[in-house]
Amino acid sequence: MKRNTITLILVALIAGLMAPAAFADDNDILRRIDKKLLPESYESYRQLIDEYPDGKKKEFTVYSIKKGSEKTATLFLAPTSEKGRTTLRLGENMWLLIPNVGKPVRITSLQSITGGVFNNADIMQLEYATEYNVEQSAKDGDGIMLQLRAKNKTVAYDSLKMWATKNDIVTKVECYSAGGMLIKTLEFKNIKDFGNGIVRPAVIETYSPLYKGYKSSMIYGQITPRTFKDEAFTLNFMSQIGSLRK
Repeated sequence: MKRNTITLILVALIAGLMAPAAFADDNDILRRIDKKLLPESYESYRQLIDEYPDGKKKEFTVYSIKKGSEKTATLFLAPTSEKGRTTLRLGENMWLLIPNVGKPVRITSLQSITGGVFNNADIMQLEYATEYNVEQSAKDGDGIMLQLRAKNKTVAYDSLKMWATKNDIVTKVECYSAGGMLIKTLEFKNIKDFGNGIVRPAVIETYSPLYKGYKSSMIYGQITPRTFKDEAFTLNFMSQIGSLRK
C-alpha cells in the first residue's frame, strides 16, 4: 500500500514538472509567430479598405509606429475627412485625438474608428503573446494550430484559434466570445519580403458571421525597422506623430 502511494506521488510530481515545460514551449511558438508578424520596433504604411453589402468601399491610408510589446500609435493620412486623426495604445488603454476638437478621448478595443469589421484592437494590434496564453496546440499538416485564451477580461476576444506555417508565419485566426461564438475570422495572405529580414503577410482580410456582406482588408505597403523614444507614445505627443515621418 505504501509503495503504491509513493509511486502515485512520484507520477504526480513528474507530471507537474513536465506540464509547465510543454506549456512554455507552446508560448515560445506564439512569441516566434509574433516576432515574424510584428518586429520589435518599426514604422509602417497601410491601407484599410472597408467593403459594404451595397458594393461601396471606403479606403483609409495610415502611418503607424510601434515600440516593444505594448506601445503603438497611428496617424490617418487619407481620406481628407479623417486626415490628422491619431490613435494611441498603451497596453489595453486606447485614445483617439481628432484635430481641432480637444483633448484625446478614451476608446475601447471593440469599437471601430473606421466603422468596418476591423475593430480598434485589430487596427492597433499588440503582440498576441501580450494578451493571450496558449492552452493547446496541435499539428495541422506541415504547420500548427494554437488554441489561445485571453489573459484577462479587458482583451477584445475571449479566445482565439490560430493557424501558422512550420516557419512561424500566421495564416488564419478565428476570434471567439466568452460563450464560444465565432465573432470574426482573420486571413493572412500574400507573403512579402519587406526587407531588413521582415518576411510576413502583406494582406489581412477579415469577415464576420455577425455582419453579412461586410468585409475589411488591411494592406501593408511598407514596414521598416526603426527605434523611437518613449515620448512618441504619450498623450501630449499624439498631435505630433506626423513629425516622425521621413
